[in-house]
Amino acid sequence: MDETIRKKIQSLLDEHRIMTLATLRPDGWPQATTVGYVNDGLEIYFLCGLESQKAANLARDDRVSLTIDHDTPDMMAITGLSMAAHATPVVDRAEAEKALRLMPLKYPPQTALPFAMPTPDDVRIFRVTPVVISVLDYSKGFGHSDLVTC
Repeated sequence: MDETIRKKIQSLLDEHRIMTLATLRPDGWPQATTVGYVNDGLEIYFLCGLESQKAANLARDDRVSLTIDHDTPDMMAITGLSMAAHATPVVDRAEAEKALRLMPLKYPPQTALPFAMPTPDDVRIFRVTPVVISVLDYSKGFGHSDLVTC
């Protein structure tokens, strides 16, 4: 991966904390949901309820599509990421605890959860492994994206 593109991807991951994640329902229809995420470099983690529809969908098929972006009043200032990826459950306890330790970095104390920080036993934690990343940057032209194969 080109270093300039890698830095752009890293920057976009670092400055955002919400993504739209699409999984595949049992009937084949995509299901898009908004989830918070944390990242350690290019490693992306999100969590969901143990019995959530996302967890059930991913147990059947780990393929996801996702977007990370923000709202801007200037159409030509649109930047963001779009990915095709695999979302696999984190089964290693040390990795799960690492992902949870990253939460306060993206969600500082002033945005505290209305409940205690979950443990790896309370939630399902997924690691997102990109296959293809589209780096959107409309400042380079309407609809401009650079495609990166991982």
